[in-house]
Amino acid sequence: MALFLKVIEWADDSQDTLVYKYPLKEGGKEVNQKSKLVVRESQEAIFVHKGQICDIFPAGTYNLNTDIFPILSKLAGWKYGFQTPIRLEIYFVNTKQFTGNKWGTSNPIMMRDPEFGMIRVRGYGSYAFKVDDAGVFLKELFGTNSTFVTDDITDWLKSMLVSAVSDAIGESKISALDLAGNTMEFNQVVTAKVQSKFKELGLKLTNLFIENMSVPSEVEKAIDERSKLGILGDKTDVMMKVAAAEALKDAAKNQGTGGDFIGAGMGIGAGVGLGGVLAEAFKPTSAPTATPTASAPVSGASATCPSCGASIGSKSKFCPECGEKIPTAKFCPECGAKVSASAKFCAECGTKLN
Repeated sequence: MALFLKVIEWADDSQDTLVYKYPLKEGGKEVNQKSKLVVRESQEAIFVHKGQICDIFPAGTYNLNTDIFPILSKLAGWKYGFQTPIRLEIYFVNTKQFTGNKWGTSNPIMMRDPEFGMIRVRGYGSYAFKVDDAGVFLKELFGTNSTFVTDDITDWLKSMLVSAVSDAIGESKISALDLAGNTMEFNQVVTAKVQSKFKELGLKLTNLFIENMSVPSEVEKAIDERSKLGILGDKTDVMMKVAAAEALKDAAKNQGTGGDFIGAGMGIGAGVGLGGVLAEAFKPTSAPTATPTASAPVSGASATCPSCGASIGSKSKFCPECGEKIPTAKFCPECGAKVSASAKFCAECGTKLN
């Protein structure tokens, strides 16, 4: 005589079990009308008869006599209670959230960058999911195994996530320079894309994190060079001159096939060129010096008396000291130089005189 069970429950002590098949003897006759079903929080219990789901029980305590056996009697055609054996299976489905699952691109994602052209992008992160519809999940994935753990499905889920990330990057047409600053936006887009796929399996993607998006080393170097140019600003000509000086220095080291004499000459020339380039490159910038121009003669500039040497006005006709008559003087209107009375052009600046 089979030992009748009184309490059917699953105390889950694992961290990764999605489905647990309750161990019943052949026919399930140890379950009787006096048994009770205990479903803990974050669990659902599913009764299956001949591959057909009879009922799904969320968290709670159930009397099988009133809750499940009327359904079984109808499905199995029971007319005599437990007189006829019945094949019965009980599955406990874990509906808690499974976190910390890793995803990453095993192969780089090809994308068309508006600045660098075709480049390869790699990414990685983590995600969390849970069973959202226990009945659908049991039908689609579990089968008849005794247990079903997260490792049995995470590879498949990861492939769906990587595919969605690839689509999101390709459709965004965003530059590689802006990938790191848009991870939250990519999270939302990828979650929306892949959620329907998870739902078809009775699952729900609860969280997705894109921790890093990386580009090849040559693209990183190009980005670093652009950063240098941005920091130098208007000093880019200095960098170019220094690079040219380094090239001259390297050329001086390579004496070529012309012998030591030619090599020495090149070394001397390169050294002179290097010094000139560096001096020019690092010469402090100063304001341009104004070219001095000849000032116009000041009105009333003084002259000298030819007799006593006293200072007199340029338009004075007699010396105020000795009374000597001052010869009539003629001055250039352009530069103020003294010219003879009969001169037609200024001897200093060439200006035509009236």
